[in-house]
Amino acid sequence: MNLEALLNRVNKQQKRKVAIAQAADEGVLEAVQHALEHELAEFRLVGNQEKIEQIAAKLSFQLNRKELNIHHVPDEKETASVAVKLVANGEADVVMKGNIDTKTVLKAVLHKEYGIRSKNVLSHVAVFEIPDREELMMLTDSGMNIAPTLEEKVQILNNSVRVAKAIGIEEPKVAPIAAVEVVNPAMQATLDAAALTQMQRRGQIKGCEVDGPLAFDNAYSQVAATQKGIESNVAGKADILLAPTIEVANALYKSFVYCANAKVAGIISGANAPIVLTSRADSAESKLYSLALALLTSERY
Repeated sequence: MNLEALLNRVNKQQKRKVAIAQAADEGVLEAVQHALEHELAEFRLVGNQEKIEQIAAKLSFQLNRKELNIHHVPDEKETASVAVKLVANGEADVVMKGNIDTKTVLKAVLHKEYGIRSKNVLSHVAVFEIPDREELMMLTDSGMNIAPTLEEKVQILNNSVRVAKAIGIEEPKVAPIAAVEVVNPAMQATLDAAALTQMQRRGQIKGCEVDGPLAFDNAYSQVAATQKGIESNVAGKADILLAPTIEVANALYKSFVYCANAKVAGIISGANAPIVLTSRADSAESKLYSLALALLTSERY
């Protein structure tokens, strides 16, 4: 499977709606343009209408179409609350960050009165298409939780499993990674990994198979797992890498992109709706794949 396949999995008969906070951005509107070409969704563009129209004209993007609706909101910070309210009120299914600070969007998402926070923690789930690898690889959490506790790791794991199922991996294999593949009482990551493994085997974690601790090489490579004599259904065949800290996940994320030339899609999972938090540095292609990932995940809510 590759990320392009996600575009074909989106339900185009019952199109979902995406609310974009501060849509007056060339990269964002370009992604919307591509999404409409693939008939992926309908869009609620929240922001300064005049600026949105100016950028659209530059892109030769026709805004007078039934799949688009502009919500004129001149105040930049207010665009986040309006976009989130659209989702909270059932007028949209996905929140997407436009040309606005991530913290402003998350503040609106977590707002006590109109936010869309659930009881679960929010976590970033990335899906990579890595050259010379047949299957997609997932990684969590490279963007939200700095040093998650065991309880938080359970929720982060569940968030990623939901996304995995949304893209067609019905029984994902999860590898909680550490520096070594044995339990070491001096290394909390190995203790948490062993606990997660046992929790899954006893039915406390469902819908996936968990085995750890596993070092990255053993989780990623069947050859490495075989060389070390590791007998596991997950080793070398992991669908999801569950990192122990944000530093580990962030380093792996950037290594995949910059060293392995991987393509990537990513969303925030754990709220009452998926959240697309792409950055200005992300390509239009990456934004499109992230949109598709969010739309597929929203079908699981």
